[in-house]
Amino acid sequence: MTNFSVEVEALENEMIAWRRHLHANPELSFQETETSNFIAQQLASFGGIEILRPTATGVIGRVLGLQAGPGRVIGIRGDIDALPLREENDLPYRSTRPNVMHACGHDGHTAMLLGLAKLLSTKRANFPGEVRLVFQHAEELPPGGAVELVRAGAVEGVDLMLGLHLSTNYNLGTFGIKSGVLTAAVDRFDITLSGKGGHCAYPEQCADPLLALAHLIVALQTIVSRRVPPEKQAVVSVCAANAGSAYNIIPDTAHLSASVRSFSPGTRRLVEEEVYRIANGVAQGMGVEAEVLYQLGYPSVVNDLALTSLAEEVILQRFGESHLEHIGTIMPGEDFSYFTENRPGFFVELGSRNPGNQCDQPHHNPHYRLDESALKYGLQYLTDMVFALLEVPEVISN
Repeated sequence: MTNFSVEVEALENEMIAWRRHLHANPELSFQETETSNFIAQQLASFGGIEILRPTATGVIGRVLGLQAGPGRVIGIRGDIDALPLREENDLPYRSTRPNVMHACGHDGHTAMLLGLAKLLSTKRANFPGEVRLVFQHAEELPPGGAVELVRAGAVEGVDLMLGLHLSTNYNLGTFGIKSGVLTAAVDRFDITLSGKGGHCAYPEQCADPLLALAHLIVALQTIVSRRVPPEKQAVVSVCAANAGSAYNIIPDTAHLSASVRSFSPGTRRLVEEEVYRIANGVAQGMGVEAEVLYQLGYPSVVNDLALTSLAEEVILQRFGESHLEHIGTIMPGEDFSYFTENRPGFFVELGSRNPGNQCDQPHHNPHYRLDESALKYGLQYLTDMVFALLEVPEVISN
């Protein structure tokens, strides 16, 4: 039987209410004006929290301990943005915004962080140092909100960062942990092929970019199958292709968009180099020209070994072995990585899958539902981690 603290139990209904308000009023990346105002209002209502607005829609809550003596500064991040998706759930708190939905659990992340803020605001006499709560905007849209907050100085002086993500890939209340590289680096590219259009009855008079695009899409698949070493991991997915609009006209141009996932800096560089080489090679062979726009996105999240060990200890002590799962690398990207470029960090997956409550749809799906029981697990874990770190600061080596 899971042993939740009295304080966490007391906050469950309030977290659910916050989450449902946010779910009904989602906002897209870099547009989270009402969301950030709601967060700031809640933080102000708790008392004892310094509120900062370092970016247009990011919010920082500083909970300063009142105990004398030096203490660590612990940063904890929760993302707050929604997705451009039309919700298909029939819920009393379904999205009220057309084609905008919290389908990745960020409303839950925000609710848990608000719960932690309220709990810690009543415990300031019990610890030195600071817990800095980072309500981050725009995780879903590169270049992302994390890098903007870092550049604005929002995590200046922070000794370490913690983060979590709700996931229907794991059963409710299961924590997926891994030391070292956790998430893929996420990049993307666009390729435009320019040729010479004309009448489809006279293809010999044209330089067909659409035919070249078909060859290019196939050729790009050889990057992973023939150029990336088998022991390495990478994904190259062409997700959009556009050319022409008529049955009898060969178009002048053709375009594709693609996403890249990789885990090592060497593989990341190799894929980029191969995209340019293949695009230019196919274009030359087909008599067209290629323009490549390659954009580097979020780096991989790399979990600190000491923090991973502490998290495992905390999870086992509170929840038991049945709630712990050692996982491998995962392909989704995360801009949490920017917070840990100059400090150790740890990011955990928190399971929320519960088929009995219809909470088993994948993220970024219009039928995604969150089992709100997961909020209590997340708050308990974060609370235990904070006090473990404050009481055992030597666990982290600077």
